[in-house]
Amino acid sequence: MTNELKRTPLFDEYAKYGGKTIDFGGWELPVQFSSIKEEHDAVRNRAGLFDVSHMGEIFVEGSDALPYLQKMLTNDISKIAVGGAQYSALCYEDGGVVDDLLTYRLADERYLLCVNASNIEKDFEWLQNHVEGNVTVTNASDDYAQIALQGPLAEELLQSLTTEDLAAIKYFKFKDNVDVAGQSVLVSRSGYTGEDGFELYGTPEAIIELWNKILDAGKDKGVVAAGLGARDTLRFEACLPLYGQELSKEITPLEAGIGFAVKLAKEPQFIGQQALIDQKEKGLARKSVGIEMIDKGIPRTGYKVFKDGIEIGEVTTGTQSPMTKRNIGLALIDAKFAEVGTELEVEIRKNRAKAVIVEKPFYKRTK
Repeated sequence: MTNELKRTPLFDEYAKYGGKTIDFGGWELPVQFSSIKEEHDAVRNRAGLFDVSHMGEIFVEGSDALPYLQKMLTNDISKIAVGGAQYSALCYEDGGVVDDLLTYRLADERYLLCVNASNIEKDFEWLQNHVEGNVTVTNASDDYAQIALQGPLAEELLQSLTTEDLAAIKYFKFKDNVDVAGQSVLVSRSGYTGEDGFELYGTPEAIIELWNKILDAGKDKGVVAAGLGARDTLRFEACLPLYGQELSKEITPLEAGIGFAVKLAKEPQFIGQQALIDQKEKGLARKSVGIEMIDKGIPRTGYKVFKDGIEIGEVTTGTQSPMTKRNIGLALIDAKFAEVGTELEVEIRKNRAKAVIVEKPFYKRTK
């Protein structure tokens, strides 16, 4: 079985740091190096380094790249300046989500889409099938590796390895061809943890070199290698959606609570725009809410949610918060019951336990 799983260029480095791997969407990736709790704590208080080389890189270029991406993506791509990045979604005609992604504007007519690993082939095919005009779409995922340095010490640590002024790279901005410890990489101020930090894109050789140099430089500061387990608890506390759980073919961006990345007044329309306009006008039937358990128990993914004995939805992600020890979850439920303060019940192993809807996000960094 293991031989069939895909591996990132950093696979051979995991063992040096005690990495324990699992099957994640067909990839053999580290779930943890020390422990999920320790890695989570390191990212919140110091910094952690993640291998995210499984993510996909798709280039879109040509004189018609902008109008093409405006048709494909839910956000307003014309607002991205060269050197800027933007969060967006690809939708089906019915408003369901093909994927959520980041769009980088590398040049006037050249864009880079960073897409979810499990969706690379599907996204590429979807993009290819809708090409119009002078547009070239290239799946370059195998040519790139990517690491994410996240946490309050991320800038200080990375700055020790480069002469580039990292403070000048603001949130959702990037700089290409930056020399970091002798390697030329794209440095993006972005991440998936709720913390400040950077995502570095480069050749597999460059990223392997940087993985080791960053961990070596951060060793005395308590900076650690971090796995998928902590990546999931961190993004969950910050209420950042995960494709396949908070977003899917059946869950629209409006239901998932990422309406800020959906521009319904955009002209000409993007694929799925009319369906989302109709959904908003009718009023959302379902909403993603934050819940906290009142009774004992942890609200796990897939657990059913009830109100007055009637099933009204299900948990999309849930765990005990490593930071606060609260038993919390994200749930997609009937919008009629989505008010903060509403008491619900979660079915945990055939018993129904009390929960209450709480404010999102569960965690917000203060500096």
